[in-house]
Amino acid sequence: MKRFILIFVGLLCFTLLSALPAYSDSLLQKAKSGDAEAQYYIGRAYYDGNGVKKDYNQAFQWFKSAAEKGITEAQYWMGNCYYEGKGTKQDYNEAFSWYKQAAEQGFADAQNRLGNCYSNGEGVKQDYKEALRWYKAAAEQGYAKAQCNLGICYYYGEGVKQDYNEAFRWYKAAAEQGLAYAQFHLGVCYLMGNGVKQDYNEASRWFKAAAEQGDAKAQFNLGICYYNGEGVKQDYNEAFRWFKAAAEQGLADAQFNLGVCYSNGEGVKQDYNEAFRWFKAAAEQGYAKAQNMLGICYYYGEGVKQDYNEAFRWYKAAAEQGDYIAQSALGLCYEYGDGVEQDFKEAYFWYLISYRNGYTSAEPGVKMLEDILTYQQKQEVQNRVNEWFKTHPKE
Repeated sequence: MKRFILIFVGLLCFTLLSALPAYSDSLLQKAKSGDAEAQYYIGRAYYDGNGVKKDYNQAFQWFKSAAEKGITEAQYWMGNCYYEGKGTKQDYNEAFSWYKQAAEQGFADAQNRLGNCYSNGEGVKQDYKEALRWYKAAAEQGYAKAQCNLGICYYYGEGVKQDYNEAFRWYKAAAEQGLAYAQFHLGVCYLMGNGVKQDYNEASRWFKAAAEQGDAKAQFNLGICYYNGEGVKQDYNEAFRWFKAAAEQGLADAQFNLGVCYSNGEGVKQDYNEAFRWFKAAAEQGYAKAQNMLGICYYYGEGVKQDYNEAFRWYKAAAEQGDYIAQSALGLCYEYGDGVEQDFKEAYFWYLISYRNGYTSAEPGVKMLEDILTYQQKQEVQNRVNEWFKTHPKE
């Protein structure tokens, strides 16, 4: 599983950055004279733009000089440069090699990155057990990101037997250090009752802590809490606010929910144009429910000019992903020839899939077409439906 919390290489807390010496002529002279520590500091100054204009090429060269002299931090930053392709061509193999050198000297940041490489199969064959080993090494030093990643390993059973109690323990350790992504995961544990007694109040508390730091998933979940009144008093205005915060960061789930708020006038004045805009944003990311809603907008002309062709296109996109409401709507399009040539066999095909997925509203369409089609036609379609369910998960 990708650890998206780790893709932003080179982010250190302000206090650590400010503790590093800024670029100066005297520091540069020490570096040029072969002082390995000074070489590392000059590299960091160029990398961070600390007292000098940012220059990743210069940073890379100075890191290399220091790393080859055994400076652990420089080896770690060489890994970062290769991982991100800053100052050199991106090369996961080289990144892995440098992270490993630093990790083996006990550098927690590098141990965490090395775990990430093993988890994602970057520069090395994917190996969840090795990922777990390195995350654990860093986590036991108190490194928050590694604690969260170790929690993920236990939560999903990656490299270790699934253990929600251990997942909860490590998420909590990282969350209490203020790591937003860990706070989000801790909230999920409380929400689901995984590794801890279910507690909506605690879930909303941790979602809020992460949401206020800008974590989009936490913002979305906090919006859900307010929308449903779980752990907090139901408040559509607050739900709308948090859905919007997450939606503006590009989270498709939140974009869809924001569209629903605009469509229903929940927490905001009803506005079909805005609903359409947000449904479209989520639909274009492949979010099936939003694709279905976009189809509805086009079919009925809500927030956009009525267009059966576009309605059909979006219904089909959602239907093929298994959305049973869209499958029924697609059957309707084929039945009446809306946005597509009329075809009772295709209508029956989609109605039947929708109905078998549990959508009872598709049943009238199924029965009506069974009265129209011949026995042979029905058998042909039913065989196709059976084939469909072999390759598409049932909703």
